[in-house]
Amino acid sequence: MEENLHKTEDDEINLLDYLIVLAKHKKTIIYTTLGLMVIAAIYSLIVSPTYKGETKILPPQQSSSGMASQLLSQLGGAAGLVGSVVPIRNSNDLYIGLIKSNTVLDRMIDRFDLMSLYKAKFRSSVRESLSGSLKVTDDKKSGIITISVEDEDPRRAADMANAFVEELRRLTKGLAVSEASQRRLFFEDQLEDAKTGLTRSEEAMKGFQEKTGALRIEEQAKAVIEGMSQLRAQIAAKEVELRVMRTYSTENNPDVKKAEAAINGMRAELAKLEKRKGNGHDPLMPTGRMPEVGTEYIRKLRDLKFNETLYELLLKQYEAAKLDEVKEATVIQVIDKAQPPEQRIKPKRRQMVMIAGIIGFFLSVFAAFFFEYMEKSSANPENRDKFDTLKQYIDVKREYLKLQRLIRRRSSKDDKA
Repeated sequence: MEENLHKTEDDEINLLDYLIVLAKHKKTIIYTTLGLMVIAAIYSLIVSPTYKGETKILPPQQSSSGMASQLLSQLGGAAGLVGSVVPIRNSNDLYIGLIKSNTVLDRMIDRFDLMSLYKAKFRSSVRESLSGSLKVTDDKKSGIITISVEDEDPRRAADMANAFVEELRRLTKGLAVSEASQRRLFFEDQLEDAKTGLTRSEEAMKGFQEKTGALRIEEQAKAVIEGMSQLRAQIAAKEVELRVMRTYSTENNPDVKKAEAAINGMRAELAKLEKRKGNGHDPLMPTGRMPEVGTEYIRKLRDLKFNETLYELLLKQYEAAKLDEVKEATVIQVIDKAQPPEQRIKPKRRQMVMIAGIIGFFLSVFAAFFFEYMEKSSANPENRDKFDTLKQYIDVKREYLKLQRLIRRRSSKDDKA
């Protein structure tokens, strides 16, 4: 009990001592706190204000198939599968990266003459300053991208925010950033190859007919050939689809596995038609039962039908991709155009003054306890001698420095004389 009472009394005495120290140095605490608050207020009035121009855009939202699937579905189920495509990436991340690219930053530097405005010698330093004033955020739920630019001039801040949208549109026109653009470029190359193969097949058929005079074969053989040609064309189209999907998907993608399974099934069916031997009545005549000339004619016809079907499928996909590309290219929509801001965002004067007041209060409290400690230490006889010695050393050091300055002045006067 007595120990607890002593501890309570000690705590009360310590707290009372602290309050006494604070009361003793209250002027120091008040003046220091108010002084820092006044300095912060003056600084906030002197420093140039900063404004933020902000615009919001909605980038193109990539669809899974678009116009391609609508047109290709008219050719049947197998052709419709060729146009089935999934999104290749998060489009918002792509457009944010384009906005922050050096190409767009350099165009902004030249457009607003930022080299002279920032008084910089190197373009890289201007890029860093511009990147620091630029902020691009993405709303994951709505898909809206917000572009904000900070500048000392409110009009220029709004103009630069709007200019970033314009430069983004310029850049995307020359890049295949959308799914439809990539499909168009891919099918454009494939269409050229298919056209070359079709021309070669037509020339081969023409030469064979001129040489043999074989112009018609039995309808039964035609059915077999057309069926095989359709299968081969579907296999080739499906392989094209698979190559397209592999450019943006992994092997574990369900659509990739589904396409591989479909190709294997069609190849197995084609192998049956090509290798099958007919006995007795067979409504589908296998190729092994055809005469030598008929067989050669059928092969030529099969290649021709295959190339015609493949060319038709690729042409449909190419035209559909072109339509989708035109549709997506114009869909960078501006939701809120940047207007010159009426209020500054920096400096936040009230916040600066409050922070300065808090810092000044804690610094002055620390100084009060430090002065109290120094005062008590100097009152101690042992420490008093040390303080006297330190003071004497400081006085001697001061006199020594004065003497050195006096000697330098006299020597400089003698040199001038």
